[in-house]
Amino acid sequence: MSAEEIIDIVDENDRVVGRSPRGEAYERGLRHRCAFVLARDAGGRILVHRRTPTKLVFPSLYDMFVGGVVGAGESYDEAALREAEEELGVSGLPRPEYAFTFRYDGEGGRSWWSAVYEVRCDGSVRPQAEEVEWWDFLSEAELERRLGEWEWTPDGVAAYERFKAYRAGRSAEG
Repeated sequence: MSAEEIIDIVDENDRVVGRSPRGEAYERGLRHRCAFVLARDAGGRILVHRRTPTKLVFPSLYDMFVGGVVGAGESYDEAALREAEEELGVSGLPRPEYAFTFRYDGEGGRSWWSAVYEVRCDGSVRPQAEEVEWWDFLSEAELERRLGEWEWTPDGVAAYERFKAYRAGRSAEG
């Protein structure tokens, strides 16, 4: 999605209150929507990548989610599938499984609503060179170890911590 593409602007309750070009929304700190997709391979390992230095938000940082900004009029579910297929360089992915939504409130007043998903990608991936500088599938243990060593996107870390708690709560129920 380019800086000129139009996105929905939302309030503190995730209700659409307007529209704006993405670049302007970032510049002005307008609250918007994002989809985060945790992609696993057939062995259950998680795709981890390093963002390119040209990214508008969190350039050159590591992330354990693929995804991005929800377009104007687009649903979280539509954005999750679109973004996952685009960033992974695949087509025909199963619909990502919705987990939960939370509001990310970061430094400098940055805030966005984030819907978190999970998807299994059994085929080979070809991440977008414009988006992804490096990537690999890591076991959860290796990902946990790298959390203390690499510089990560703060929204990705917030989503991952919530995802682990969500998953633990689901396994305690079942």
